[in-house]
Amino acid sequence: MAMFRSLVASAQQRQPPGGPASGDSGLEAQYSCPICLEVYHRPVAIGSCGHTFCGECLQPCLQVPSPLCPLCRLPFDPKKVDKATHVEKQLSSCKAPCRGCSKKVTLAKMRVHISSCVKVQEQMANCPKFVPVVPTSQPIPSAVPNRSTFACPYCGARNLDQQELVKHCVDNHRSDPNRVVCPVCSAMPWGDPSYKSANFLQHLLHRHKFSYDTFVDYSIDEEAAFQAALALSLSEN
Repeated sequence: MAMFRSLVASAQQRQPPGGPASGDSGLEAQYSCPICLEVYHRPVAIGSCGHTFCGECLQPCLQVPSPLCPLCRLPFDPKKVDKATHVEKQLSSCKAPCRGCSKKVTLAKMRVHISSCVKVQEQMANCPKFVPVVPTSQPIPSAVPNRSTFACPYCGARNLDQQELVKHCVDNHRSDPNRVVCPVCSAMPWGDPSYKSANFLQHLLHRHKFSYDTFVDYSIDEEAAFQAALALSLSEN
């Protein structure tokens, strides 16, 4: 996850001020929001770092006291987020082939076109079903809760994996006295979303040194997990 975001950030930082080249190949991807991965809709740019996002996608970051850029994680002034007018002009002038029917459409109208394109809808309907990389006896759930990335309970910074959450809180919120809910614990089946840790940083450093995914079978409840661990311990000793 961290590597993917760094690659996206590097790609955006390499773009010239006027935007990427206007060739058809990869043009839609070059003008896509790094949050929703769709063509920009009402794009805005952060003044300090210059990264561009859909206005709606950036909104959650603007609702916290100390917002951070979703790409580079640098703090920014929410009052210095402006409409990316140069990007809007390019969206209106550049055309790219639809990923389904290959019809050339201006990027500003690409979202509307894709939502009604029969070929795209067929592609989506024919997407392969999820298959585990490693064979497993556990049933594949129909709706899997997000237990891989979390939001900072202090500032709302999103899409942090467990290690990034620890580092982010240590670097940015070491002296924050507020009691907050641990997003990792609250995402677990046994988690209490209303319980606030008295010392969240110590909780993170001691409780979350490992990933639950490595050890936890989410399909069984806490008592069954305890009994399984006890039985394994007795068998090993």
